[in-house]
Amino acid sequence: MSHLVEPHGGEGLKPLLAPETERADEIARAKNLIQVPMSSKEMSDVLMFSMGAYTPLDGFMGRDDWHGVCADMKLKSGLFWPIPVTLTADQALADSIGEGEEVALFDEESGTVMAIMTVTEKFAMTAEDKAFEAQHVYTTTDGEHPGVQKVNEQKDVCLAGPISVIDEGEFPSLFGDLYQRPAEARASFADKGWSKVAAFQTRNPMHRSHEHLAKIAVEVTDGVYIHQVLGKLKPGDIPAETRTKAIQAMIDNYFVPGTVIQAGYPIEMRYAGPREALFHALIRQNYGCSHLIVGRDHAGVGDYYGPFDAQHIFDKLWDGALETQPLKIDITFYCGKCMGMATAKTCPHDKEHHVSISGTKQREMLSAGVDIPPEFSRPEVVKVLQAYYAGLK
Repeated sequence: MSHLVEPHGGEGLKPLLAPETERADEIARAKNLIQVPMSSKEMSDVLMFSMGAYTPLDGFMGRDDWHGVCADMKLKSGLFWPIPVTLTADQALADSIGEGEEVALFDEESGTVMAIMTVTEKFAMTAEDKAFEAQHVYTTTDGEHPGVQKVNEQKDVCLAGPISVIDEGEFPSLFGDLYQRPAEARASFADKGWSKVAAFQTRNPMHRSHEHLAKIAVEVTDGVYIHQVLGKLKPGDIPAETRTKAIQAMIDNYFVPGTVIQAGYPIEMRYAGPREALFHALIRQNYGCSHLIVGRDHAGVGDYYGPFDAQHIFDKLWDGALETQPLKIDITFYCGKCMGMATAKTCPHDKEHHVSISGTKQREMLSAGVDIPPEFSRPEVVKVLQAYYAGLK
């Protein structure tokens, strides 16, 4: 019998999607409300709210929650939360909205009205506030950091309050069964009798190191949930459709049937390194995962974080902060002398025998048309990726 971890906060999932029978009327009503545009990050946050992935939040954060999360990773209530979730508007628009007033939130790219929000608080997002958030969450104020760029692009005023999601946009139809909500994931785990589930977060097709991480997790849990990012990525990242085919090719050919589930979720990466690893663990707790695989430079970018900072940050949490725990795994590589994948804990040989594997290196080889050796990536996976890159020429 399946016994999964409880959702964060201990009071069950809290999806904010309006009942289907009410959505048409709510969409019509939203047309008469003040319209507030959302960035792609804010839109992805609305989708995460809709499915209950941000349980137990009921909407965008007020100032006390924002400050507590940035400074101490705690909401005003004292509950653990590592990344701020805020909505901003320009000054003129914010001035036109009264506290207690309902507004319609729309995706500025598609124009789709996605949620109705009751504005319970407005607070300034000054340059000093942005620097405070950047330093505490991203550990840098460097404007070249993609996460810091997003912070600096925020508008003048934060709007806070509960939301009701009335349209999930194109994600469910675009991704079909791959688009899995926490309740659906939990049902899948229960059907398989899984209690101990390890989530593997990815924004890349899986190479041999990823495969090795997942197989280590398969050995010590009931199953692995390969959970890929469907939200907006960095320029040059491989799109979800190709990534899904490549991952499925690996699952079909190199995993025992029934040990792995592939799914996706609509979050947009922050690239916040250690803080984001905690955020990913919290979200996976809502999905029912007991563990999150945390390898080298989880959710990092460039050289802003040490290779294992995302593992070490879990050791700084207080008791009871999170139920989902990290599955910490060393750097993996292919060893020619071992004739297989290994880590520093399992391979005694010198580095001259090691093939270092990374998604960045794989993309560079694919772009250059260089043959990728089987030590680096499985041939079935390479075939899918080569077809994609051939189509770019």
